Amino acid sequence: MRLFRRIAPWLVAVPLVMSLPYEALPQARVRPASTPAPEPFGADCRVRVSGSAVVAYCFNPYPLSDHVSLHIDCARWWDIDTDTAPVEAAPATTVRMTGRCWDTVRSAWANHQR
Repeated sequence: MRLFRRIAPWLVAVPLVMSLPYEALPQARVRPASTPAPEPFGADCRVRVSGSAVVAYCFNPYPLSDHVSLHIDCARWWDIDTDTAPVEAAPATTVRMTGRCWDTVRSAWANHQR
């Protein structure tokens, strides 16, 4: 009886571990050599809307340049939506972009290009 009490936990644990899917088992995850790690890219942009005015500050912490542009979607049908020209955000620099609608801003966001 004493031997069974020592072996019982193992008799339960081994079949449970063996029934786990392959992805759940602890193992070393190795990335294939042919796939290089993606380079970090993209400025961090903060867009502020105040009434009909929009201001965006984009900071690029990465070593590659990022071209950012501001897109403004106006709420009224007669108000023209605006897109700014792409501005280069060099490494470790902050770029300021502004725009406005005549009446009300529905949404505003920044777009990134390499």
